[in-house]
Amino acid sequence: MVTHVQAEARGDERGALLAFAEAQRGAVRRSVLGLTEEQAASRPSASELSLSGLLKHVAETELGWLRMAQQLPPAIQRTPETWADSFRLVGDETVAGTLAAWEKTARETEEFIRSVPSLDDTFPLPEAPWFPPGGQVSMRWLVLHLVEEIARHAGHADIIRESLDGKTAFELVAEAGV
Repeated sequence: MVTHVQAEARGDERGALLAFAEAQRGAVRRSVLGLTEEQAASRPSASELSLSGLLKHVAETELGWLRMAQQLPPAIQRTPETWADSFRLVGDETVAGTLAAWEKTARETEEFIRSVPSLDDTFPLPEAPWFPPGGQVSMRWLVLHLVEEIARHAGHADIIRESLDGKTAFELVAEAGV
């Protein structure tokens, strides 16, 4: 990680977890800094991933986990036929629009996590071959998983951006003034 995450207020576990999630979001957001839509959609490495596609994927993933924790229906339904659309902008989607939608989701995630009575509270996992039958996870697990998921893709974004124009994460931090 290229930015320092400030220490939480004593005993503020929620604040610490949310700060680390936000730091990883920042890494992904900075990866598209100063790029055109075409540059953000390009795939300059051997991977099929693009920066705009990663951005969309992490935004959709966070929203999906948030809705699951809230025990609400998914905001976006993906099928095997539309799964690839979660990794690319389609139709009139733009980087700016995706960033704005993700910012809204991030605020909602923070409000939700700060409002739950306990990070030990759980929610059920859906029936899926990759989840244990009858599985449940805690709110703490949720935020840790978001940190893991976003950080994984922030690393991908670092490689793609550097392949695209040579800019490193450190340079983008300096450019963003963070």
